[in-house]
Amino acid sequence: MQLPFYPRWPFDSLLEPASAWGTLGVWKGAALAEWFESWFDEDYALLYSHRDEEEARVAMERALRVAPELATGPVLDLACGVGRHLEILRQTNPLAFGMDLSRALLGMAPPGLRPWLLRGDMRRLPLKAGTLHGICLWFTPFGYFSDDENRALMMDLGGLLRPRGVLVMDYLNTDLVARTLIPEDTVEWGEVRAQNRRSIEGDRLVKRMVLTHRDTGERRDVIESVRLYPPLELQAMAARAGLRLRRVLGTYSGEAFTEDSPRWIGIFEKAP
Repeated sequence: MQLPFYPRWPFDSLLEPASAWGTLGVWKGAALAEWFESWFDEDYALLYSHRDEEEARVAMERALRVAPELATGPVLDLACGVGRHLEILRQTNPLAFGMDLSRALLGMAPPGLRPWLLRGDMRRLPLKAGTLHGICLWFTPFGYFSDDENRALMMDLGGLLRPRGVLVMDYLNTDLVARTLIPEDTVEWGEVRAQNRRSIEGDRLVKRMVLTHRDTGERRDVIESVRLYPPLELQAMAARAGLRLRRVLGTYSGEAFTEDSPRWIGIFEKAP
C-alpha cells in the first residue's frame, strides 16, 4: 500500500488512519469511472500549457494579500496538478502541500515538491477535521461531480478548516460563459491538434474534444463537464458549510468582480 504519492510524507498527524486508504494512495470510496479519471494527463498538460507559472505567481501573490492566513500553517492546494501554485505558495509557507487524483500530473511536478504531495479523490479527503489554515482550489476544480457530491465536498472543505481558516475558490464566471460560449474551434499545441465542441447541457458546461497527435496519427476522444453554479448558489452552499464570503475577485491580478470578469474567485472564511 502506498499512502502518499511520495514516500517521504512529512505530515502524518494530519491524515486519517492508514487503514482507510486503498491501493496507490487513493482514498477508498466512490468508483472512479468518470471523465476526470483519465483526462488529466500529458495531453491535458500540453493543451493547457498557457496556464503557466507566471499566471500562478500573479494569482498566488494576490491571494496571499487578501488571505494572509495562507502564509502560515498547513494549507492544502487541492487538485494541485503539477503544482504550479503550490511551488509558489511554498516559497512563503513551507507547510503548504498538495493533493491530486492524477498520477500523470503529480509525476510531472518538480522533484522538490514531491515530498509534499498526496494522491487521492477529493470526494474522500483523507485529512482530519479542523486541521487546516487554508485550502486553495485553482482553475475550476469544483463542480466536477453530481450536485449531492459537490455539496458534500463543500461541507468537507468547511470541516477541514480551523476557525478563521480560509478557502480560495477559483471558479467560472457562469454568466459570462453562457453569454460568450464558442461552440466550436480548433487549437494546436506542439504535435497535438484539438477539435473542440462546447455546449451548455442543462446546468453543466460540456466540452468535447477530439485530440489528434499529428506525429503518430493517434486519435482520442475526451470530455470535460463542469456544473455551472451561479455565485449566490455557491455562497449559499458555502454558508451551510460554515463559510462566509470575505471577498470576490474577478481576475488573478485582483481586480474587483464584474459581470464581464473572466473568473469568479471567492475568498471564504470559516466562522469562528
